[in-house]
Amino acid sequence: MLEFSNVSAAFGENRVLEHLSFRLEKGEHAAFMGPSGCGKTTLLYLAAGLRAPNGGEVRRESDKIAVVFQEPRLLPWMNAEENVALVLGADAPQERAQTALSRAGLSDAREKLPTELSGGMQQRVSLARALAFDGDLLLLDEPFRGLDEALRAQMTEWIREASAGKTMILITHDPNDASALCETLYEYREKSFVKKTPD
Repeated sequence: MLEFSNVSAAFGENRVLEHLSFRLEKGEHAAFMGPSGCGKTTLLYLAAGLRAPNGGEVRRESDKIAVVFQEPRLLPWMNAEENVALVLGADAPQERAQTALSRAGLSDAREKLPTELSGGMQQRVSLARALAFDGDLLLLDEPFRGLDEALRAQMTEWIREASAGKTMILITHDPNDASALCETLYEYREKSFVKKTPD
């Protein structure tokens, strides 16, 4: 479960979110859509506990959170496999990171450093890391940046499988991604997000 109660967020005098309230039940997938700069990424940071709201309250049942940021955020001195394995803990079998990279179509890139990977490959490593972590709450911020249509479809199918029974927030500009992965859609309106009703 994830709940925002009358949440506001500001950067100095710039208030990007005001009086935002919503509740996602366990296993619910929600997409948040709106123009650039409207506060979608701020919402994700609030959901992850990476920043505190300026007003209101954010409540979550679990702190086992997996995040895909807009930028891959890979450690440059670690290869692809090490970047994935980093979140799995010392007791996790080595094959778990390898399996995740294989699912992302990156078996041949396991030993490559981030600087040796294209932007799209780095994004897939970031996705592999988040999905291998197996968090209870999955937060995805524009997860398909730099991916062609075939890879987008491949990653969409994997996310759909991996997110079953988990609560998920998807930040996206693409209504096709939203409908493919989420049953609930929130649209930006007047410094908040409003649940869209079926047409």
